[in-house]
Amino acid sequence: MAVKFVSTIKSNGLGGWYIELVDTLDGRKESCKNLQEYEDAIEQMGDDYAGDIEVEWRKDDNVSVANMEEIRLEMAKYKERYDKEAMEEI
Repeated sequence: MAVKFVSTIKSNGLGGWYIELVDTLDGRKESCKNLQEYEDAIEQMGDDYAGDIEVEWRKDDNVSVANMEEIRLEMAKYKERYDKEAMEEI
């Protein structure tokens, strides 16, 4: 059974955002200032479970629409890169 990670998008109080990543099994937390840090943290934490993880996404109420759009666009770029790399492996 997959281990559940909770990823919460939070406001940094300065007009920006960060993602708090929590391992619900052991309580570890990481604060990620950008998606690269998030990718690194989830990979490192997921290695402890051989990558068998499930991610639940949340956002705090005070996260702006502009921040959510920025994150959405950045995630789309990551997905595009991931899909391209996956196709190259075939």
